[in-house]
Parts: sequence; structure tokens; C-alpha cells
Amino acid sequence: MTDLFDSGLADADDGDGDDAGNGTSAPARPRSPLAVRMRPRSLDEVVGQQQLLGAGSPLRLLASGAGAAGPAGPSSVILWGPPGTGKTTLAHVIARGPGRTFVELSAITAGVKDVRKVMDDALTNRDLHGRTTVLFLDEIHRFNKAQQDALLPGVENRWVVLIAATTENPSFSVVSPLLSRSILLTLKPLTNDDIHGLLLRAVADPRGLDGKVVLSEEALDHLVRLAAGDARRALTTLEAAAGVALSGQPGVKAKAAQGEGLPGLELPPAVVELADAERAIDAAAVRYDRAGDQHYDVISAFIKSIRGSDVDAALHYLARMLEAGEDPRFIARRIMISAAEDVGMADPTALQTAVAAAQAVALIGMPEARIILAEAVVHLATAPKSNAAYNGINSAIADVRAGRGTTIPPHLRDAHYPGAAQLGHGKGYFYAHDAPHSVAPQQYPPDDLIGRDYYTPTTNGAERDISTRLARLRAIVRGEGSK
Repeated sequence: MTDLFDSGLADADDGDGDDAGNGTSAPARPRSPLAVRMRPRSLDEVVGQQQLLGAGSPLRLLASGAGAAGPAGPSSVILWGPPGTGKTTLAHVIARGPGRTFVELSAITAGVKDVRKVMDDALTNRDLHGRTTVLFLDEIHRFNKAQQDALLPGVENRWVVLIAATTENPSFSVVSPLLSRSILLTLKPLTNDDIHGLLLRAVADPRGLDGKVVLSEEALDHLVRLAAGDARRALTTLEAAAGVALSGQPGVKAKAAQGEGLPGLELPPAVVELADAERAIDAAAVRYDRAGDQHYDVISAFIKSIRGSDVDAALHYLARMLEAGEDPRFIARRIMISAAEDVGMADPTALQTAVAAAQAVALIGMPEARIILAEAVVHLATAPKSNAAYNGINSAIADVRAGRGTTIPPHLRDAHYPGAAQLGHGKGYFYAHDAPHSVAPQQYPPDDLIGRDYYTPTTNGAERDISTRLARLRAIVRGEGSK
């Protein structure tokens, strides 16, 4: 594939000061990535996140420079959202406000020393030059407690306006003092309509592809789907697809074969077809983090889909976890729990399937384990459901915790040791196997729990028969009738 410079996309100014077309024979420099060139310059150009950009919103005030000084100065902000939703973009837009000094740090490479230097410089800029320092800290969840604590004086005294970005839940990854001194704003994945409009803008905008390509409807739909709500991914994929399409133009091929550069080459717009987009990238990004929100959200949706008997949704979430690299043993453990909690006695074989699947997964491993897990998921999702056993044990535990049922009936107590008989242990116990059908009428629960029903079977699956049998058993055992 020819890169975008060689394809004729590097001959226009990208707005970043790295103009290649200077009329000299020196080779032009490659342009910045499309996602960088298309970064919005104002909040009005921001795609999506309209819930955070209304009039009078914290972001609007920060971007306009309102309240940039004084006790009611701008608050620090923590931007939480998936990749490609505009966290870095919003930081750069805010930094364009009047009287701002912008400093950018990455928590991956910066340390406490770097943070303290920014704070010292910010205090100097504020007191001597009247300028507000905007500190953009990317990946703040990678900072440990000591590093985050180093931010507190500057945030507390408003030496800096901190804009921190994170893809992980700040409640778990940001220290409480810093969280309480900042405004937490949650960014949402972009909608398909947002991505659709962004791609069309990037195709036409002089900062973008400047009309050198056009997108077929099929290619556009494919790029929107692959983006999965991630603007950066959408633009990166578009740039790659445009490179594929341009490399196939006859004029480009001829010039490339002669080793000639292409600035000034006039060619009709290349059509980006579905095949070009598929060649550029052929798999959608999987949104998942094995130690954060997605880990818990996806497994929650997985279990609830099984409980709700939606086998297709359950298989989707299973595939999502497996493709993201989740431990299949973890999934197998959750399936066993679901078999007992949600299927229960409506299909007693479900737990057998789940246990067998867990053992097989441990023995076989991936990728074949996916087949075994899928079989267990299909069994559970399509099985009749009952949580009667789950509710039964919870009710029994509640009574125990409330202090009920403390005295065991004497005839049920252990009578095998010397002296037990003198205490009345075992006296009057009737051996059940000596009774008709091995069911003997006698008291089993403590006195204060006589007649207490914990297990209430449903009419689903195998519990339909259990319900009838249980009524007869209770009647015999409690002396309320006979078979």
C-alpha cells in the first residue's frame, strides 16, 4: 500500500505548520495523522457529548475562560470515558481559552518531580504574568496514590486547572481528596450518527482528505460499524481505507513505479469501496477491560441474559469476553453459579453440565474451550428457570441470623456416645426406612420453626413434578395426612 504522502494527500497544509508544498525540490514531510488534523478547534466542532456542552456547562465556562481568576475560578475536571470519545480533544479546546498556558503530561511517563515542576511554574505564571495554567494529565488512573497526592496543592489552591482523563472508573482509580476537588464528567461512546457525520466531514475538510476521496455507502457503513463509537479509530480507519483506494488509481501507480512524488498531480477523487475498507481493517474493536467496569458490566449482562433465557445475547457476551482475553475459567465459574441460582431444580442437569464444562475448560484450554462454554451457555439459557432453591437457602439463613431455630428436637440429637441416652437423645426417633415409602411422620425442625416453608418450587420444568411430590411429603412428615 502506498502511504498518504505518496498518494497525493500530503500537498495541502494540515493546519499544523508542517506544510510540505513549498515549491522547492526538497522532499515534503509526511503529514500528521488524520485524527490529529481533524481535532476540533472549538467546542462547536466537537462531535457528540452534547450532554456536557450545553450553555453554562462547566466545559463551556472553561473553554470561554469565564471565571479564570479569583476565588470562583475554574474547577478542575476529570473526564471519564472510553477511548476515542473526545477527552484529549476537549482538553486542547479548553487550552485555547484566553490567558492560558497549556501543559500536557502522561501518567505513563511523568512522575512526582514532573508534577511539582508544573505546579511551581503555574504559581509563577499566575502571580507574575496573570496566566492560568491548564494541566492535561492523560491516563491518570496509572498514577499511584503518592503521585496523585502531589496534584492536590495545585488543585486545592487553583494554581492549575487540572483536566485529567481516564478510561477507568475514577471511583476506583482516583484518590478521594482529588476526586472531591474536581468535577467528574462522564463521556459516552459516540453514536453511529456522530461517527457518520465525522467521517463525511473528514473527507471534505481541507484539514482532512480535502475531497480527494469519496466514500461509497457500503464503505461508510462498514467504517461506522468498525469504529464502535471511537472517533479516533474511525478517522484512523478512514485514512487507511483512503490509502488503499488511492494506491489503486492508475495515475498513482504509474508515478509510484517511476519513483516520482505526487504533489500537484491532478486526479479525480478516488472512490473508497467496501473492499478498500475491508482491506484496511477487518475486525471491530472489543471494548473490555479485565479489571475495570467492562469486566463487571459484561459479565453482569452475560448472567442476566442467561437468566432471561436470551441465548443469542448470552452467546454475544460470551464471545465478547473470550475475544477480549478473559480467563475462560472465570466464565466457567460464573456459569456454575448461574446453573444453581437461576436454573436450579427446574433442570437439575444444568448444574451437571456447568460443572463438566468447568472441568473440561481447565483440561483443554483455549481456543477449543469456547465450544464447551458455548454448549453450557446454550443449555442454561434455554433451560426452564427456577430460583426456588436460591430463595430457600436465603430465607433459612435469614431465620438463623434472626436467632430462630436454636433448639434441636431431642429425638434427632446424636445418641452414639455413652450417656446420650440418659439425656434423652434419640428417644422416640423413627427410622424413616421402616416407614411406608421411607417417609416417617415426625418432627424435624426446631419447635419455633414447625410449619415453616423455605422451598417453594415453581411450576417450571422438573419442578412441576417436584411441587406435587413435595406437597405429599410435607403432609406425611407433618402428620397432616397420609399418602
